[in-house]
Amino acid sequence: MQSGRTRTAEMPPWPPIRQSAWCRGGVVPADAARPRVLILACGALARELGVIIDRNGLAGFDVECLPARLHSRPEQIPGAVDRHLRRVVGRYERIFVAYADCGTGGRLDEVLARYGVERLTGAHCYQFYAGTDRFQALHEEEPGTLYLTDYVVRHFDRLIWRGLGLDRHPELLEDYFGNYRRVVYLAQTENPALTAQAEAAADRLGLILEHRYVGYGELEPALVDITAPAETRVATA
Repeated sequence: MQSGRTRTAEMPPWPPIRQSAWCRGGVVPADAARPRVLILACGALARELGVIIDRNGLAGFDVECLPARLHSRPEQIPGAVDRHLRRVVGRYERIFVAYADCGTGGRLDEVLARYGVERLTGAHCYQFYAGTDRFQALHEEEPGTLYLTDYVVRHFDRLIWRGLGLDRHPELLEDYFGNYRRVVYLAQTENPALTAQAEAAADRLGLILEHRYVGYGELEPALVDITAPAETRVATA
């Protein structure tokens, strides 16, 4: 079931990570009534957004995904979001950005403040997947932790191994990860194949793996709330 209508924001080409077909969508008919809510999402969340929308029967909104590769290019996120918001501002009753700060150092919030747009709470996807309290406890327990999600596990080679040049320069492994003590896999799904991939990734980095099934954490209630009618929406701080 595909409840929301979807389009993909225009961005320059990039070596492909396959995004969920759910997030590519089609063209909205010219005579269709425009939904009141737009969710502008990180493409790295496309698969998870689709699951949450389907299993909660959410409807009455548009979803547009910026390219998943921005997950590894946080300096480009504020500009990409700004360009897209300029194109859609005034066309929706409410816009919600499905990004956390995601390594932008507050620059994403500066963009959103100009448009009066909200985003997911927290510093990054690891925090809203784990939940703020659990993530803080994990960080305090061991600051030298590398976090993985289902998305990062699926694309470990591209994002981390090749992305950091370790395939060409394995001698850099100690420079990048010498201060890490463990890998924590914050799993959205109970998937033995992904768990095995996470174990292999940790082995390549020379780190111990801890597997924590967290599901969709704070992402799911945020999406349910943002798509609810205004009179039933839960107030957020």
